Amino acid sequence: MTHWKSKTFKLIHDLRFVVLVLMIIIISGCATINFGPSLGELKEVTIDGEGPGKILLVNIDGVINNQKDRTFSGSTLRLGMVEKIRSIVEKAEKDDEIKALLIKINSPGGTVTASDIIFHLLKTYKDKTKVRIYIQVMDLAASGGYYIALAGDEIIAHPTSLIGSIGVIALKVNLQELMTKIGVSWEIVKSGDKKDFMSPFRSFTKEERELFQGAINRLHNRFVTLIAENRSALNKSQVQSLADGRVFDAEQAKDLNLIDQIGYVTDTVHRIKSDLSNSNLKLVTYHRNNDFQGNIYSQFQKPTSFNLINLDLGFNPNALSPYFLYIWSP
Repeated sequence: MTHWKSKTFKLIHDLRFVVLVLMIIIISGCATINFGPSLGELKEVTIDGEGPGKILLVNIDGVINNQKDRTFSGSTLRLGMVEKIRSIVEKAEKDDEIKALLIKINSPGGTVTASDIIFHLLKTYKDKTKVRIYIQVMDLAASGGYYIALAGDEIIAHPTSLIGSIGVIALKVNLQELMTKIGVSWEIVKSGDKKDFMSPFRSFTKEERELFQGAINRLHNRFVTLIAENRSALNKSQVQSLADGRVFDAEQAKDLNLIDQIGYVTDTVHRIKSDLSNSNLKLVTYHRNNDFQGNIYSQFQKPTSFNLINLDLGFNPNALSPYFLYIWSP
C-alpha cells in the first residue's frame, strides 16, 4: 500500500512538472505547440450575382501584422495577415474574370513593415492587372489601415467611420526605478554603448533618444510622402498639416480629400457595377475551410491580437523589439 501511494505521489509530481513547463512555454512565447495543424485550400465562394465578371471582396480586419494564430487543437492554422493577402493576390492574378477588388478595411493600423508590404502587394496587383481597387472603410482605417487604403483607386467610408491617425509610434517599457526598489540589477556585456538602447532596464541617453526620433521621423516622412503621391488632391505640405496623429470622421476626411466618397458597402457595390457598366457582376470572396463568409458584412478572418506594450523583457528571442507602428493608440 505504501509503495502504491509512493508511485501515485511520484506520478502526480511528474504531471505537475509537465504542466508547469508547458505554462512557462506558453507565457514566455518561446514556442508554439501544434498537433498536426492544417491549412485549408483557398476556394472561391459566391456571395451575390451571376456574372459574367467578378468583384472580389477582401477583408482586412484587426491589427496589421504577420503573426500566425497559435493553436493547440491541431484542426486549423491561420496565416498571418501579410501571407493571407499575398495568397489572395496570387490567386486573383490568375483569374481574368475579376474586374474589380472591393477591400473592406477595419483596422487601427499595425506594424510599419506589414502595412507597407500589404500596400505594395495591392499596388503591384493593380499595376500588373489594371484592375481597379475600391476601398470600403468600416469602423476604422487609422494609421497603417489608412496606409493600406492608399492603394485604392477610390476610398469610400461609412458615415460613422474614423480615418487618419497619420503618424508613427514606438513604445519602450522603462523598469529601471522598479528594479532598483526591489534590489534587482541587470548585467549586460555588449560590443557598443548603444547595443542595448531599447533595454527596459535603463532610460535612453540624450543621444539615443535623438537617434531613435530620427528613425521615427524618417518613417513618418515616408507615410506623408505616400499620401501625397496617391491622393492627387493633396500636396505634401497639406498632408503634413494633417499628419499629427489625429483621427477624422467621414465628413471631415472627405472635406480634407483623405477619402473620395461616403456610403455603405452596398452603395459601393452598386458604384462598381455602374463604373464598369455591368449590373450582373458576381460578388465573390476567397476562403479556406476554417473561414466563414455568409454575406457582404460577414467577417471571415479572426481579428489579430497584438500586445502594444511588449513585456516579454527580452526573454523571448523570437520577439522583434522595438515595434515601429503605424497604429492609432488612444
